[in-house]
Amino acid sequence: MEFLLADWLGKPLWMWSGFLAIVFALLAFDLGLLNRGDREIGIAQSLRLSAFYIGFACLYGAVVWWAFETGNLKTTDGTHAGVTYFTGFFIEKALSIDNVFVISLIFTFFAIPRRYQYRALVWGIIAVIILRGLMIGIGAALVQEYDWILFIFGAFLIVTGIKMLVVPEAEPDMSKNKLIIFFKKHMRVTDSLHGERFFVRLPDSVTGRTLIYATPLFLALVVINIADLIFAVDSVPAIFAITTDPFIVFTANIMAILGLRALYFALAAMVHRFEYLKTALALVLVFIGGKIFWNQIFGKVDPAISLGVTLALILGGVVFSLWKTRNQPAVTHQAE
Repeated sequence: MEFLLADWLGKPLWMWSGFLAIVFALLAFDLGLLNRGDREIGIAQSLRLSAFYIGFACLYGAVVWWAFETGNLKTTDGTHAGVTYFTGFFIEKALSIDNVFVISLIFTFFAIPRRYQYRALVWGIIAVIILRGLMIGIGAALVQEYDWILFIFGAFLIVTGIKMLVVPEAEPDMSKNKLIIFFKKHMRVTDSLHGERFFVRLPDSVTGRTLIYATPLFLALVVINIADLIFAVDSVPAIFAITTDPFIVFTANIMAILGLRALYFALAAMVHRFEYLKTALALVLVFIGGKIFWNQIFGKVDPAISLGVTLALILGGVVFSLWKTRNQPAVTHQAE
C-alpha cells in the first residue's frame, strides 16, 4: 500500500483517491437510490437535495480546514487551506448559476422531458470530473513551471469581468449552434427519444442492417458537457487566483458542481430573478484578477479578505436581485 503515500500534484495519492471515492459514492447513492426510475424532480426535492450537497460540501470544507491546520498537511503555496477552499467553492457555485440558463435552453431545444433531465445531468458529472481534472492538472503544471502565467490569468479575469459589465448578453439561438449542427451532420441521431436511453439499435431504412443510433438525450448530454467546459475557462483561472494548490482547486470545483446539479430544477424556474448576480460575478472576477497582480507585485492578500469580499459581492448580488424582481412571475425554458 506504499503507493498510496506517493506524492501526486503536491498531495499523497490516498487523498486524491479518497476524495474521488466520496464523489462516486455520492453519485451512486443519488443516481441509484434517490432517483431510480423516470420520476420528475420537483422544486421541493431539488431544494432538499441541494441543501444536502451544500451541507456535505461545507462539512468536507471543515474537515479540510481542520486537517490542514492541525495535521502535517500543507497547501503547496502556503495559503490557508480552509479559507481558500470555501472561497473557491463559493466562486464556482456562483459562476455555475450561469450554466443553469444554458442547460435549460439545451433541454428545451432537444425536447427532453423533466423526468429524464436529472439522470442526464448526473451522468454528465462523470465527464465534468474528468474534464475539470485535466484542465486543473494542466493549469497546475503551467503555474508551477511558469509562474508568470498567473498574470495572464489575472488579465483574462479582468477583461472577462469588464466584458460582462459592459457588453449586453443576448439569448443564444440553439438552432444555429455550430456544435449541434456538426454532431447532427456527423452522427446518426434518432428523431425522437427512446426513454432514458442514450443509444439504440435500429434498422437502417436503406440497407435494413441494424445500426447504433444516438438519441437526442445523448446529444443533449454532450452539448451540456461541452458548454460546461467553456464555462470552466472562467472558473478554473478564478480559483487558481485564490490558490495554486491543485487539490484545493479540484475539490472546491467538484463539490460546487455536485450541488449545482441538484439545485438545477429549482434554479431553472427562477433563474430570471438573478439578473443582477451577473454584475456581482463580474465584480468578483475583476477583484480576483486584480488580486493576482497585487499578490505578484506587492505581496499576498490575506485569504480571509478574499473570502469576505467574494461572499459580500455574491450575497449582495443575490439579495438585490431577489428584491428587485420580487414581483416577477416564474419563467421556465424547460421541456415538460
